[in-house]
Amino acid sequence: MPFRDLPLEARPREKLMARGAVALGDVELLALLLRTGTSGKNVLQLAQELIDTFGGLAGLLHAGVEDLRRIKGLGGIAKRAEISAVLELARRTSAEQLKQRPVIDSPNAVRQHIQLYIASRPHEVFAALFLDAQHRLIAMEELFRGTLTQTSVYPREVVTRALHHHAAAVILAHNHPSGCVEPSRADEALTQTLQSALALIDVRVLDHVIVAPGQALSMAERGLV
Repeated sequence: MPFRDLPLEARPREKLMARGAVALGDVELLALLLRTGTSGKNVLQLAQELIDTFGGLAGLLHAGVEDLRRIKGLGGIAKRAEISAVLELARRTSAEQLKQRPVIDSPNAVRQHIQLYIASRPHEVFAALFLDAQHRLIAMEELFRGTLTQTSVYPREVVTRALHHHAAAVILAHNHPSGCVEPSRADEALTQTLQSALALIDVRVLDHVIVAPGQALSMAERGLV
């Protein structure tokens, strides 16, 4: 159905004003950001294409400006810049929320924050969340990148970054591009190695979180940390 033929109450802007943003689906919210479609494709269809192309909002969060440019209808700088800006605002908002209270009080927020950054990466990424003495977030850093199946993590570098941030604790994190978040024996061995290395500088490992699109696993909850 052409967009102009949609009933007013079914159009994203009018629906938002009448029922609030929570009533809108992902495609409708994205359509509001895009504002217009292209020749032969209304704005809702363009939004759906973006969602489908990048595998949902999680995948779209990791899309770069050049990735967006390949979508017909996003060739202009304005739309690509707006989408990139909104995505970065989402990441920064998530980080600000974790800086305001101890992360141990909000484990779900921690997992969502990690997913926001690395869950949809096509290659394995190892990151660390550095925390202060009150277990509030100081910074999250992507430390190592690997192939689809493995990455090389150097304990000395993790220790160096912890010292740089004057961290009192860390949460380790990495993604599994395979989609399965079950920890491998290598994951368990790495966690133990990093725990021992960081203990030498009196930095505690609170957790090691493994993520994939739509999934997250806490090794601490499994008794592996």
